[in-house]
Amino acid sequence: MIRFAHTDPLPPSLADATIALGNFDGVHRGHQDVIGTAVADARAHGRPAIVATFDPHPVRYFLPDTPPFRLTTLDQREELFAALDVDAMLVFNFDRDLAQTNAEDFVSRLLVRDLRARCVVTGSDFTFGQGRTGDCDVLSRLGPPLGLASIRVQPVANGSAVISSSRIREALVAGEPEEATRLLTRPFTIRGVVQHGDKRGRTIGYPTANLDLGSYLRPRYGIYAVTGHLPGGRVVKGAANVGIRPSFDPPKELLEPHFFDFAGDLYGQEIDVAFHHFIRPEARFDTLEALTAQMAADCDRAKALLAG
Repeated sequence: MIRFAHTDPLPPSLADATIALGNFDGVHRGHQDVIGTAVADARAHGRPAIVATFDPHPVRYFLPDTPPFRLTTLDQREELFAALDVDAMLVFNFDRDLAQTNAEDFVSRLLVRDLRARCVVTGSDFTFGQGRTGDCDVLSRLGPPLGLASIRVQPVANGSAVISSSRIREALVAGEPEEATRLLTRPFTIRGVVQHGDKRGRTIGYPTANLDLGSYLRPRYGIYAVTGHLPGGRVVKGAANVGIRPSFDPPKELLEPHFFDFAGDLYGQEIDVAFHHFIRPEARFDTLEALTAQMAADCDRAKALLAG
């Protein structure tokens, strides 16, 4: 699959494409429906299928002090898009120029002139252009005279509520990774490079792989049953602490998975940690003995949950 930016020259093989357009953070079930509709339209007309996303997220551009909220990185989205059988990933680099592009120019200049799109597929609530003045109705009005068709896809519901990235974030903040998994169709997963830490876990029999949380949403601080996806494709089970490690000074925000039956060296390697079950909130322990006893209980609980 090809990955390119909206400021790059259009690869000739991607002209006359159907483009799925949205933020697609999380690539949840609703996003998958939009992308699947675009792929189906592209295949029906013998066109390339492109998924377009925005980075940074427009919220990050307009409100730079917003706490981290991402559900996926660009690399994760690229892999998820590829699994949905698209031909290319287009990244709109959200900067000052793009923020000041009005809806009419976004359609006529970016979509039609520069990207040579033939059809755009969006969710029914998608907005674009300066001041968010563009929407599905604007696309359906401006597009046809320029040879650009548009398709709006209705939201996908889970139970009585519409599936959305906001709903997934709410589930994770509440410590409900199972609900996030249902909405995403896979566990919420943090990807990062394993760092050297203070090695306290190793000295008490529970070595951990320390990861910075980066731009990811912070799930509820606490202990989780997790799986680790390691270089080479190996999958291991474990228990992880996400939070500030209140039993140790100074506090430092980290994701610290301890993998069962694993003794390899992961320093400097990129791994994925998938969140399956919340076990308990983060807590402070007055003695090392109390901490290690609780860690043993947490690991037993994680093993039982993951076995199920």
